[in-house]
Amino acid sequence: MKFVVAFVLGIVFSTMAIAQHSHGAKGPNGGETQDVAGVEVELVAAGNAVTLYVADEAHKPVSVKGYSASILIAGPAGQESLTLEPAGDNIFKGAAKAAIGPGTTITVMLKTAAGKSGQVRFKK
Repeated sequence: MKFVVAFVLGIVFSTMAIAQHSHGAKGPNGGETQDVAGVEVELVAAGNAVTLYVADEAHKPVSVKGYSASILIAGPAGQESLTLEPAGDNIFKGAAKAAIGPGTTITVMLKTAAGKSGQVRFKK
């Protein structure tokens, strides 16, 4: 009986792992990608510039019309909240007060045009 239970649990957990999307994969713009609020976001942070690309599960650009995005930057220099502004069909941009260095955590809060919202954390 223990063998059957272990076998069934093994199948369930392996199926769940296969069904999940890979997080932290590199996107087409060189940033890390993660799923949030039903879309995929790619975060690119260079210097003090932050760019957020929005795509669907097939990696096709999704219009950010009606979306809102903000980030919380937490690092050795302290914390900063920043509202990102649309900067193209599927792009949000913003600029932090200081360069974003190693050891910084960036939490992205996203709300879609349909009202779905979520947050995801990136580590630089």
